[in-house]
Amino acid sequence: MINSVQNVGPDGQGPQQLRRRDLFSYGLMALPLAFAGLPIYLHAPDFYAGTLGQSLTSLGILLLALRAVDAIQDPLIGSLSDRYHQHRTLFLVLGVMMLGGGFWMLFHPRLSTPLAWFAMAVFICTTGFSIVSINLQTLGGIWQVSEHQRTRITSWREALGLLGLLTAAMGPALLGANSDPSTAFHRLTIAYLPLLAVATWALLAWMKTAPLAQPQETFKPSGGKPSGDAVGKARGSWRALIRNPWRCRFFALFALNTLASAIPAVLVLFFIRDRLGAAEYSGLFLLVYFLFGALAMPLWQWLSKRVGKIQSWAVSMALSIITFLWAVFLKDGQIEAYALVCALSGLALGADLALPPSILADHIATGKSQAEASRMFSLMTLLSKASLALATGLALPLLGLAGYQPGIAMTAELNLTLSLSYAALPCVLKTITLVWLLCQANHSAQATSLKA
Repeated sequence: MINSVQNVGPDGQGPQQLRRRDLFSYGLMALPLAFAGLPIYLHAPDFYAGTLGQSLTSLGILLLALRAVDAIQDPLIGSLSDRYHQHRTLFLVLGVMMLGGGFWMLFHPRLSTPLAWFAMAVFICTTGFSIVSINLQTLGGIWQVSEHQRTRITSWREALGLLGLLTAAMGPALLGANSDPSTAFHRLTIAYLPLLAVATWALLAWMKTAPLAQPQETFKPSGGKPSGDAVGKARGSWRALIRNPWRCRFFALFALNTLASAIPAVLVLFFIRDRLGAAEYSGLFLLVYFLFGALAMPLWQWLSKRVGKIQSWAVSMALSIITFLWAVFLKDGQIEAYALVCALSGLALGADLALPPSILADHIATGKSQAEASRMFSLMTLLSKASLALATGLALPLLGLAGYQPGIAMTAELNLTLSLSYAALPCVLKTITLVWLLCQANHSAQATSLKA
């Protein structure tokens, strides 16, 4: 069953208020993390192909392989972060150095071997990104606060992350005005590294005083040696971790919901250009989407406190379903209507970003599972990346089989196919997820009532 814990503070005390300064110091790291994503996967390939004359095919194959490695290494990073949790500060510093160094390398290529340099830079950068991201989420998950405050923590972190996305989307254009691409990206790295350094300083300073729950000491029987069960619980195994029924249901729901959100993310630019005929407004639509996602965070904080996190998550899914059902029927030139779709789906995005990590943090606190926290958050990261890859591998071939090619003249059949793929298919997946979530919540409520 999927349910939440009661709204109490650490050690059984009442709810504790969090200072905005602490929330900002912790969450600020999400901004440079999110900022790095667009230049790595969007701007860098274009820079290497357009400016350095490298083959798009070669770059695409390299990126595909690097994405696979990036996803596979997440569980390893989670395991190491749990096993050596007492060195988490060192992990974070190492990750930041790799992220910053790889980012600098990426836009200062070695011209004699650009493809090898590209592969090495992306690997270093994405590995550092994963180390910092997994440990940042873990810190939020083991922060000793009340249930409602956990939603505040994730909301601040994800809102700052969305701000980083918006900054990255506008940064290259602003910094590259009246200059060549090499100069523009040099300026981008010059701006990025101090931002990363400040965020690191703020996070490490916060960690010195933050009330973080540490893994419990292994129980020792009278003989002085840890029992087999205690050792298994302390060290943990992936098999034991995912054998827990609650976790199986939670991660399955999370994966299905993430897949439903990933499909329109993959197809959005095709839909805007070929279905709506509004390619020139693509940036504006994305701005509205991410901006409303950030602005929605206080709404989901308020609602989750009033009705619960599971119920709030269900409301966001229902909002997303209604919004995308409407999007199915949009036609060429309906710019204002699609802007509203972006705003409403952005509101739902805020819940998808803030609530699942908060629910998982409740589970960690209730079960005293801090020794497994990094692995659980690394599994969330892995599922997010796998969902995006699956959405790409599912949606694009289906459209290709139906005869759609980007930029071709659209027929009524192709318009319908694109609309169904972009909006209707995610609605089906979201509906399945919503029904499953409500069934689990109802089952949990009945079990609680019987115990009472």
